[in-house]
Amino acid sequence: MKTINEVQDEIIEEFSIFDDWMDKYALLIELGNSLGKLDDKYKNETNLIEGCQSRVWLQADFVDGRIVFKAESDAVIVKGIIALLIRVLSDRTPDEIIDADLYFIDKIGLKENLSPTRSNGLLSMVKQIKFYAMAYKAKNNG
Repeated sequence: MKTINEVQDEIIEEFSIFDDWMDKYALLIELGNSLGKLDDKYKNETNLIEGCQSRVWLQADFVDGRIVFKAESDAVIVKGIIALLIRVLSDRTPDEIIDADLYFIDKIGLKENLSPTRSNGLLSMVKQIKFYAMAYKAKNNG
C-alpha cells in the first residue's frame, strides 16, 4: 500500500498536467463523480461537516485498526475535494492521519483557487477527518 505522501505526490502529478484552473476544476468534478453514493442512513446531522457552505457528509468506520472514510456532498467541486482527502487519508491508522502533513493542498494550488467559503470548508473537512482519527485513537488506546 502506498504511503500518504506517495498518494499526495500522485495527486500533485495529476494536477500538474493542467495549466488552466478550468481544467483542474474539471478534474476535481470527475474525481467527485467517482466517489460513489453514500448510504442514506449516513446522511444525518451527526455526519454533516460544520463550516461548509454546501452540505458534506463524512462517515468514518474503524476497520482492523484503520479508519475508512466515505463521504458525499451536494456540490460537485466540494465532492471532488472530499474525494481527494479520502484518497489520501482513508484506510489509514489514526496516527498516520493525525501526523499527515497535507502538502498537496498547497502544491496543487487548491487553497488559492477556491472561494473563501470553499477554502474554509476544506479546512473544516480536514479538521473533521483529524478529529475522527483522534477520537478513534483515544477510544482504542484508552
